[in-house]
Amino acid sequence: MKKIIEVKNVDKHFKENHVLKGIDFSVDEGEIFGFLGPNGAGKTTTIKILTNQLLPSDGEIKLFGKNIRLLKNKIFKGIGILSDNSGVYERISVYENLKVFADIHNINKKEIDILLKKVDLIDHKKKIVKKLSRGMKQRLILARTLIHKPKLLFLDEPTSSLDPGTSNEIHKLLNELKQEGTTIFLTTHRMEEADKLCDRVAFLNNGEIVLTGNPEKLKLQYAENIIEVLLENDQKMNVSKDVEGLNDILKWMQEGKVLSIHSKEPNLEEIFLRLTGRDL
Repeated sequence: MKKIIEVKNVDKHFKENHVLKGIDFSVDEGEIFGFLGPNGAGKTTTIKILTNQLLPSDGEIKLFGKNIRLLKNKIFKGIGILSDNSGVYERISVYENLKVFADIHNINKKEIDILLKKVDLIDHKKKIVKKLSRGMKQRLILARTLIHKPKLLFLDEPTSSLDPGTSNEIHKLLNELKQEGTTIFLTTHRMEEADKLCDRVAFLNNGEIVLTGNPEKLKLQYAENIIEVLLENDQKMNVSKDVEGLNDILKWMQEGKVLSIHSKEPNLEEIFLRLTGRDL
């Protein structure tokens, strides 16, 4: 699998503040990689370093197989970035906003309507941006980020403060982009979002990566060695994952008492808490 991002032993200091402490990770082509941690953990600093907005204090970074220090600005024009600083022009229309960025990137204007359909804003193309809802503005910002069809997309808390319905719309679009081959680097402190979207995740705590892996495999790795069985009359029974526990379950099934069976798997937030002692 081709590595799109490679980070080796990267440090970042701001005077006395040691923000990143020798982090190592890589991101494969076409995957959604979740960079997870609480506010202040170093997620945004990492994105700024990966997009050449900040220089690392130490370590090596490669994008598309080349050292980031040797890359020309041209390659960064092919990268999409959505962050708190991403904005749109409030006093002009949705369409006019995208036309500005289409002109910057020398993109055919026909692509604007195609993109507006993709983010479900085609019916609002003539609306002035300041009249849009927060969710619609976020979809417009994402459209602006995608106007030049980047192969690598950096998303810094893309659904922060959005309602569940709008967040789901963003998630659907990100999965579509993944299917089209876009590599996505996603920072979030919302573990349920990472669980839903990401092929792999890295837990960042106080500037250090404490765990990396596939969400489902991590939940199985940290699962308790018990199975919860719900019997009739809402009676819950916990049995161990061994022959004795299996025999109990078979007995209850033969008696027709079993309503449901669940393995006791933690969610990503519970795993993070277990590893760091911190809530998100």
